[in-house]
Parts: sequence; structure tokens; C-alpha cells
Amino acid sequence: MNHLWTPWRMAYIKGEKKPIAGCLFCNKVNEDDDAEQVVYRSKYVYVTLNLYPYNSGHLMVVPYQHAATQEDLPVEALTDMMLTINQALAALRKVYNPPAFNLGANLGQAAGAGIAEHFHFHIVPRWPGDANFMSVVGETRVIPDTIDNSYRALKSAWQELFGNESQ
Repeated sequence: MNHLWTPWRMAYIKGEKKPIAGCLFCNKVNEDDDAEQVVYRSKYVYVTLNLYPYNSGHLMVVPYQHAATQEDLPVEALTDMMLTINQALAALRKVYNPPAFNLGANLGQAAGAGIAEHFHFHIVPRWPGDANFMSVVGETRVIPDTIDNSYRALKSAWQELFGNESQ
């Protein structure tokens, strides 16, 4: 028998967390960083943890501007996004020391975008064997760190590496 523990869902089950109205990413813009796991904010983008990660430390870099594709973003936002991605890589290396990363975006629902209406960029740390028998045969993904631990560690590392500077 497989057991998959998902304690973060209890608030939703108890009705303490209501379904989100509007755009999830736009809603995070004015919310508390700790409540929303926002690791960093710059002038045009912010960095947040993926609540349904592929691996520990799975980050998303999200523009403040609501746009379905990067083609709709100004060059300043695109530049800020890429510089912020570099900082995210450094913070992830400091916290988890992954030997590899998957970087990318899914444009449109057919490409696998869970939130197709608001462009965002994924940064997924990778390790040898992280797609082991549990994922391949057992159809169960093992995430060794909690979202809260990842958030605290990455926020601290970001502060240590870059202070409060924005691009």
C-alpha cells in the first residue's frame, strides 16, 4: 500500500483556504511574502516557490504584468527576469547544491501550462536518480523537503548572497 502524505492540503479540506478568485500570480503581487512563499521581489518580477513542485526548491519567476506570453512583456521585464533567474540559480546552488537544473516555460495549455494566462518561468533543481523507481514504477514523486523549509532556506540564502538589492 502506498501512502502519500500531503499535510498542506488540510487547510483546504477544513475549508480554511478558499479557492482562489482571479489570477493566482496577480493575487500574490500585493500579499505578504511569507504567506505566499515569495522569496524575492525585483522591479518587474518576483520569485516564488511552486506549491506543487517536481523537486525541492522548484522556483517560479513571475512578471508582475499579467501576460500570457513573454512576447507581451517589455524588454525591461525580460531583462529583469533573466537576471533574477541567475540569482535564483545561485541561491538554489547555495541551499541544495544540485548538479543540474531544468529551466523553462510552458506557453499555452497544450504545452502543459497549469496557469496559461500568466506567463512564468520554472527553475527545477535536478539530481542523478531523482526520477527513480518511485516515480517511474510506483507513480509516486518523493519530495524530500517541505515547502516551508525550502522557503526559509532560499529566502535566507538570497538575503545572504544579494541583500535587499533589486536589479
